[in-house]
Amino acid sequence: MPGVLPEGEPVPVDGSLPDAARAAVGARGFGVYVHVPFCASRCGYCDFNTYTPGELGGSTDQDGYVDQVLAELALAGRVLGDRPPARVDTVFVGGGTPTLLPADDLARILDGIDRLWGLAGDVEVTTEANPESVTRESLKELRAAGYNRISLGMQSTAAGVLAILDRRHTAGRALQAVGEAREVGFDHVNLDLIYGTPGETADDFAGSLAAVIDAGVDHVSAYALIVEDGTRLAARMRRGELPYPDDDVAADRYLAAEQALSGAGFSWYEVSNWARTPAARCRHNLLYWAGGDWWGLGPGAHSHVGGVRWWNVKHPATYAARLGAGTSPGQARELLSAVEQRVEDVMLRLRLSAGLPLTVLDDPGRAGADRARDAGLLDGAAYDSGQAVLTLRGRLLADAVVRDLLP
Repeated sequence: MPGVLPEGEPVPVDGSLPDAARAAVGARGFGVYVHVPFCASRCGYCDFNTYTPGELGGSTDQDGYVDQVLAELALAGRVLGDRPPARVDTVFVGGGTPTLLPADDLARILDGIDRLWGLAGDVEVTTEANPESVTRESLKELRAAGYNRISLGMQSTAAGVLAILDRRHTAGRALQAVGEAREVGFDHVNLDLIYGTPGETADDFAGSLAAVIDAGVDHVSAYALIVEDGTRLAARMRRGELPYPDDDVAADRYLAAEQALSGAGFSWYEVSNWARTPAARCRHNLLYWAGGDWWGLGPGAHSHVGGVRWWNVKHPATYAARLGAGTSPGQARELLSAVEQRVEDVMLRLRLSAGLPLTVLDDPGRAGADRARDAGLLDGAAYDSGQAVLTLRGRLLADAVVRDLLP
């Protein structure tokens, strides 16, 4: 969750939504996102809405945090009122480092969601975790509480790369945590990789890919390093201590990831995500990409219901104060027009292996799609069947293809 939030119109004090938005809730599925803004330390590349003890005056403010989240959940229940979702299909707890909270606290959040709206029988419940923030026992407790998917941030197996990223764990601990999660019964385990870090060699990344494959996970996310303004990494690059990422190197790393992962039985289903089976795909993220609805709980969390998108105040103290006063923690919101929703639909769904129906495009967009197909960026066979699906080269140039489809 990026630290900089967009502008928008004020959120009503009670958080109320237009009737039309409430009437459409859950039409494309419904999920709950929970943001836990605490971290033991700040990674040099991170600009997410997270806080270390030092940034919160020596305290993580974790005491009482779950009660605040449950208070916002109660507000969500009042806002949706007689138009609640039929069920909650997915729950995703992210951060920050959610597993800095005790497993009992994460269990309380999940129980609160179930009591309010009801979890689907096949609900996907994910928590993110840093490898050093979990133990076999804490993972066992999370699994018993209903968490069935875990996403571990490994980033790299190269010690030098981890040091540049200011990651605190060792590569060995990340792989050990995968084994522990499997042993206690997690259905799905993801490892995150970052490629293109200054100083990373092709052999470094090949080693990371080999380790991920050997670990036995069924999902891999691999992202090119993005240097965000205001981060420690950006400051080091401005001072000339480190070189900026190279686009050609990033492209080479992506091709290496596709070759290694596809050769090991993984298939891409989103530009930066690969899964061993359809069941291993992250359903919560698919909900986002397919334009579904979700309620985001926590400081800075984003929500989307029936074409209305809003985001909460960022700071934990302000978030707590708003809820303590019985008011919405929402900072601002956008009422998306039909045109804006179509634009987002194209931007997000084109990144999926399922592709985008050509019928979504207007005439200029269809002309752009014709050019992308002729340039080898869209799959010809899929195009003939009415879908815009990126080729491997198209994935490398996905943003450019999107621009061509949205003239």
